[in-house]
Amino acid sequence: QVQLVESGGGLVQPGGSLRLSCEASGTISSIIRMSWYRQAPGKQRELVAGFTSGGSTNYADSVKGRFTISRDNGKNTIYLQMNSLKPEDTAVYYCNALASVISRSGSYLYWGQGTQVIVSS
Repeated sequence: QVQLVESGGGLVQPGGSLRLSCEASGTISSIIRMSWYRQAPGKQRELVAGFTSGGSTNYADSVKGRFTISRDNGKNTIYLQMNSLKPEDTAVYYCNALASVISRSGSYLYWGQGTQVIVSS
């Protein structure tokens, strides 16, 4: 199985910055792609930023130019640098990974538990 652990959330003032981390661990054979999602109260979970299986990145229009996704393949970790934060960025941020595991065929989607980001003055 794959475990995903997010960290780095917290309370920040509008215009501030936060850096989220997500580390994957477990009996990983390969990670195909990893992404960041968020879910605000009363809203559906939405893609924030992600890596495609080819290694390129994509971003939600609402965060382009403000958020940057990066990764450390050696650590099975992705990051989300969030700058110029706005109150509407307030949400629980989740990472997910499409991965294959040892001794099990196929690839599966795994989710972390989420980390809360609150943007407020």
